[in-house]
Amino acid sequence: MKTSSKVSLGIASLALVISLTACAPPSVTGLRGPVGPVGPTGAPGATGSAGAAGVAGGTGPQGAAGTAGEKGAAGATGASGAQGGTGANGQAGSVGPAGPTGAAGPMGPAGAAGATGSGVAAEFFALMPSDNPATVPGGTDVQFPQDGPSTSSDIVRLGPSMFDLVVPGIYRVSFQVPVTEPGQLVLTLDGFELAYTVVGRSTGTSQITLIALVQSVTANAVLTVRNPIGSPMALTISPFAGGLQPVSATLLIELVKAT
Repeated sequence: MKTSSKVSLGIASLALVISLTACAPPSVTGLRGPVGPVGPTGAPGATGSAGAAGVAGGTGPQGAAGTAGEKGAAGATGASGAQGGTGANGQAGSVGPAGPTGAAGPMGPAGAAGATGSGVAAEFFALMPSDNPATVPGGTDVQFPQDGPSTSSDIVRLGPSMFDLVVPGIYRVSFQVPVTEPGQLVLTLDGFELAYTVVGRSTGTSQITLIALVQSVTANAVLTVRNPIGSPMALTISPFAGGLQPVSATLLIELVKAT
């Protein structure tokens, strides 16, 4: 019963609505309302099919040169070229070392005979310790008080230390004098010391020796052997040098050429 009542009530309500609707006056269309706000973007559609290929574009500018590649393997050797012309002579090389001395050649012919010497010579000497007993200070002449061999009167003694060159000319003069101290000796001509004849020694107890040419331009020039003027060392003419016998000091004067 309860269910049947509910169905009847529903059917009556529906009939009422239909009746009210049929009796209502016709509706009038209202004004369009304003456009509503844009709704949210929808999901992307499916990708369309690819279009046709476009026309090819123009050639672009040349790109920058790339880095050099690795060096390739050496190629095969080419055929030899034709021989070139002879080049100019090079500079001379340095002189090589001297070769060994060759064998001596045969002796050449004898030369012409030289001029005959004057044959004029004289020797004078001293024997120490009896001669030159005192030291010889600077500016003083050495004594040769004893006469040796002589070939002529053109060279003569004037005293123990002075000798006369009688003839003008060129003379060869040599002497040897043993001394104890370092020192010098020099030849003088007419009292003037001849600078090119200075000889000496700095150490030891050896002899002082000289060989020199002296030119006399006047007759009777006077020659001596001197300890030079201003020399600070007085010279001892050595006695008994090297042994027990007296030691000699000698002076030899030779006329080479008279003028």
